[in-house]
Amino acid sequence: MQTIYNTRKEALDTKGDSMRHIPARIYYPTSKNTTEGLTKAKSLSRSEAMGIKKIFMIPLNYDKMEAAGENDSECYVDAPFIEDKKFPLIVFNHGYFSYIEGNSFLLIELASQGYVVLTVGHPYEGTGTDYDDGTYTIADKSLANKMYHPYWRGILAAYKLTKYKGTLQEQAEFFEEFQNKYCKFIGNRVDEWITDTNFAVEHAKKEFAQILDLTNGIGIAGHSQGGAVAYKVCLTDPEYTCGINIDGGLFGDTQGLTMNKPFMQLSCEDNENIVTKGYINHTKPAYKVLFRDMKHIGFADIKYALKPGMTAGKLDADLAHKYTCRSFLEFFDCYLRKIKDKPDLVSGDVITVTEFEPDIK
Repeated sequence: MQTIYNTRKEALDTKGDSMRHIPARIYYPTSKNTTEGLTKAKSLSRSEAMGIKKIFMIPLNYDKMEAAGENDSECYVDAPFIEDKKFPLIVFNHGYFSYIEGNSFLLIELASQGYVVLTVGHPYEGTGTDYDDGTYTIADKSLANKMYHPYWRGILAAYKLTKYKGTLQEQAEFFEEFQNKYCKFIGNRVDEWITDTNFAVEHAKKEFAQILDLTNGIGIAGHSQGGAVAYKVCLTDPEYTCGINIDGGLFGDTQGLTMNKPFMQLSCEDNENIVTKGYINHTKPAYKVLFRDMKHIGFADIKYALKPGMTAGKLDADLAHKYTCRSFLEFFDCYLRKIKDKPDLVSGDVITVTEFEPDIK
């Protein structure tokens, strides 16, 4: 974990006198024979467990997990780099009220397959946010009430949005009306998260230049709010060449912009209508990977902690994560590593795959 300090004034600090600090964690390939005796990273920090209990009312016995060895991750702290080898960079942003390792199953798999993954934390909006000086912040639960304003009218409008029938264009227009009326706070936070991301990426490019291959640009992805960040970054920043959104509403001001990068969206049936603008106004291929029996939070590590059929969906956690990882690897192998012409993804019992050809020449 590395922290970039004093980036700018912290707008979410209720006292209004602190600076915003951006933590980032980097996952990278290493050789198996160099990991003997190294310390395994933790899947969850104490502050993150505290935040999960505070936000989601899920009591996690952190000390019990630690004692049983259940909090050890499948990666190592400060493992040596592979000498004279460079790898493509994927940037990842977690979801709103998630945390920096909230999709560790995916981040570790990408690193094991030859990618460097930089995952960025967002103070007060992550369940717990740890800094390398030992301090931390816990999520500000009051921010949940700002996601929709007015709150209950926004909740009702969101439900109507998910049930709306129409063309892709009509659904996209309905979503724009919805976010402009009820979700200005979340839309504005997309730009703040992009600023966080830019600080972290510039830091990583200097600190880890010896392992980064930026020949084909940078890939970007994220879950939920992090997916909205990925979408807008691909629309606006030429340094990024492709991206993936995991089930995130495409919030943020993107009106009048054309997507000139390949983009993929992993979705569940509940949220199809909040991503439809990603399938129109594009000059490169756009992909939809629709998961059956899945809920929004099921795309994160927490699916292993929840009973099937609750907020994570009925789809088996191993299958959900297997097809999430496969979708990522097929997409980024094609458009970032460029070792194949098209993603090798087909519809089946777990996913339905749709490719949208460019609608702008």
